[in-house]
Amino acid sequence: MKREVQKRLVDASTACERIAEFVSGKQFSEYEASHLLRSAVERQFEIIGEALNKAAAIEPTLTTDVPELRRIVGPRNRLIHGYDNVDDEILWDVVQRKLVPLKGPLDGMLDRASQNPSG
Repeated sequence: MKREVQKRLVDASTACERIAEFVSGKQFSEYEASHLLRSAVERQFEIIGEALNKAAAIEPTLTTDVPELRRIVGPRNRLIHGYDNVDDEILWDVVQRKLVPLKGPLDGMLDRASQNPSG
């Protein structure tokens, strides 16, 4: 795995960890009421989307390891370009149901890359 791709995957995995940390013990009502929390989570989703988009541009086969990659990049685009139409309930659902399934493949690829370094 190329070093630049590995760096992007680390960035995405770290952003997943940060989101999990930010929302730990929180309920949707707390998330919805906190501008700070929502901004922090949204920023990390932007990082995930941008990191994966750039990694896939370098290494197109990433879509095999992360079949939902394009659907993951999509929210980043909506957050950036449609900042005024962010649906807090949808983003909260993604946090609750999709974050762990995303982090698993990312960490798996990073583990494989550390065991078989190249580039």
